[in-house]
Amino acid sequence: MSNKDDQGSTSSPAGRFLDAIDRVIARLEEIIMAVGIILMAVNTIANVIARFLFNHSIIFAEELNSTFILLVTFAGIGYAARHGRHIRMSAIYDQLPDKARKWLMTVIVGVTAFFMLFLAWFSVRYVFDVYSKGRIMPALGVPVYIIYLWVPIGLFVTGVQYALTTVKNIREKDIYLSTDLKEHEAQEMEV
Repeated sequence: MSNKDDQGSTSSPAGRFLDAIDRVIARLEEIIMAVGIILMAVNTIANVIARFLFNHSIIFAEELNSTFILLVTFAGIGYAARHGRHIRMSAIYDQLPDKARKWLMTVIVGVTAFFMLFLAWFSVRYVFDVYSKGRIMPALGVPVYIIYLWVPIGLFVTGVQYALTTVKNIREKDIYLSTDLKEHEAQEMEV
């Protein structure tokens, strides 16, 4: 039995607080992805124009685009997990009865959560290693570890999304691909 009211929000104060945090993170992901893609396009266009008109590239354009790609990628994995949009290979899964699919989906999202959180922990160690070496981006002059901070943040948010989906699959009767997307709803959207 679910503790959700008609609007889909959790009725307990802790649940409402977590829902609010989740909405803020979702909005931040959307903003980071939209702004990152727009700035990447503007940077690329400006670089092309600079090469065409002045016969020289913008010195920092490549580093800036690398930064935007990293931001968009690691904000995007959390967004994809939140909306059940990751690639699924389901040839065998689709042939299973409901109870077996439910069990398998719970295992899949649980194992994925574990690996995302493990990778987040591992990437934090990597960021500390980069920090200790004092590497900076040559053209921008920005410490590399600041740019790499998005990796553990994105992996952590993704791990949390999959962990929440695991809990949702354990607690609820339906099969959930993400905390808000039931399997049958995803199938209807594909048609």
